[in-house]
Amino acid sequence: MNQKQSRKGKSEKTKERRAALKAERAKLAAGRFLVKQANSIPDPLEKFPTFQKYERNGLSCTLSCKKVKDLAPETLEWAIELCSTNMKAMYEKSSGGWRAWEKREEMSEDAAWYLIAYDTNSQKPIAFSHFRFDMDFGDEVLYCYELQLEKEYQKKGLGKFMMQVLELMAFSNQMLKVVLTVFKHNPDAMTFYEKCKYEVDETSPEDNFDETFDYSILSKLNKMKPTQKTSL
Repeated sequence: MNQKQSRKGKSEKTKERRAALKAERAKLAAGRFLVKQANSIPDPLEKFPTFQKYERNGLSCTLSCKKVKDLAPETLEWAIELCSTNMKAMYEKSSGGWRAWEKREEMSEDAAWYLIAYDTNSQKPIAFSHFRFDMDFGDEVLYCYELQLEKEYQKKGLGKFMMQVLELMAFSNQMLKVVLTVFKHNPDAMTFYEKCKYEVDETSPEDNFDETFDYSILSKLNKMKPTQKTSL
């Protein structure tokens, strides 16, 4: 190969890298726009009236979706306390431990959304999901931070229904996937999400000789949306 051909080859590779970088930036910009658009909707559940009720297995519930700033203070306190009741022991078994102040801060951040189920008869909250529309490793996602149910309302199909509602809101707003984190030492949760057709996400850390991880990242892809990965 002569010098001229060598320069031409390098020039072509430079053009390819620039084109790839331009495509990645365009994808990120498009994803951020979709996230911003989803977060600007007052109520992402409003256009799905049939998913605002759950009446099965002896339960009668209504569901609502609000930003954290629109939640009644007592409802947020209930959610934080339920999370502690259900998850404190699991966190204490993890490498990170349980930090009540950190969890409260996370659940109170402006970016937080809440999907809440209320008992139709008592009007009391009985289950919630804390989620966010966000960018995750360059992808536009709905990230499910928490799905917690009062003990007496568990194993009646409500949790699965609420995950379906999250997926509906995610995919109708063109998110690429729904993502969540689950402790490996929480077999009931792992089994539940597997039954909901969630799989280990490509961003989930893998154990190696230097480090082991006590959690997995799971996800479900929006099958109506083509996947375009970014290296950023």
